[in-house]
Amino acid sequence: MHEITVDGRSGRSRILVGERLVRLERYLPAGHTILITDETVGRLYQSQFPDLPTITIGCGESHKTLDTLAAIYDRLIALEADRASFIVGIGGGIVGDVTGFAASTYMRGVPFAFVATTLLAQVDATVGGKNGINFKGYKNMVGVFNQPRFVIADIGLLHTLPPGQIAGGLAEIVKHACIADRDYFTFIENHCEAIQSLNEEVLLELVRRSVEIKAEVVNRDERESGERRKLNFGHTLGHALEKRLGISHGQAVSVGMVLAARLSHHKGLLSGDELERIIALLARLDLPTTLAFDRRSVFEALKKDKKRERDQIHFVLLQGLGKALVAPIAIDELERWLLDTQ
Repeated sequence: MHEITVDGRSGRSRILVGERLVRLERYLPAGHTILITDETVGRLYQSQFPDLPTITIGCGESHKTLDTLAAIYDRLIALEADRASFIVGIGGGIVGDVTGFAASTYMRGVPFAFVATTLLAQVDATVGGKNGINFKGYKNMVGVFNQPRFVIADIGLLHTLPPGQIAGGLAEIVKHACIADRDYFTFIENHCEAIQSLNEEVLLELVRRSVEIKAEVVNRDERESGERRKLNFGHTLGHALEKRLGISHGQAVSVGMVLAARLSHHKGLLSGDELERIIALLARLDLPTTLAFDRRSVFEALKKDKKRERDQIHFVLLQGLGKALVAPIAIDELERWLLDTQ
């Protein structure tokens, strides 16, 4: 097991990579603990849960809403949860986001933790203290920064994931390598077959290194005022694609990264060889590198991105593999490039 620490304003978060769900109870404080999970995770793993009150929510982005939060608050009140209670979300990124937001706002905040059951949750969604819900179709439009006490990343749980959910995590893993570690990118290139077969030793290394990269960034910039924006590589266009096309997060981020890499190459920051390596690696991991889409529609969604400030948007470019740059780009420049590029 590897333990990695995130130090935030709201406290210290311990990321336990390789720990197991069945050992969750040893990390729980004395007192009243309540679990939150979703229908799928409950069906697969409830036999491994501690014998504790459990709130079950629906699966999918359609449940990451104010209505779901209201239902959780109702259940917490019925269970007589108070400020001394402890809440644990067991599931993927949606369970993590909803649990973190509910815990952070119930009675002005109670402590919480996660058991991350998907690759995306283990390498990204439950690490760093972002907790939020969607609002009127816009991803994570309402949320808070608040660190979980701990996160258990149980690698053994990944074997029950459908391929699409593995892909979402792999897109984030490639992102971490692109923005922070050229050698890590090469490691992924050299282990594509083992990754595809869900080799536990290789997956453990991927989760460990990705969590280290994200933790290093968050420890320097928890509130996304500067360096943490680098973690949005591929996400500015990716979120717009996700909203307009209804595709998965992994698919959207993969194509978003290719577009951001192409823009980096267009600006003379990324070599042609490096651009082709990124495209080739994503393809080897069965992630899409191109999509047909209505560019005007996607641009209209992009204009509503949270990273926009008046007539500019903070866009993440690559200055070569393993080195990211956050640059303010004028909205009208992005419009011209997006509508003209092939």
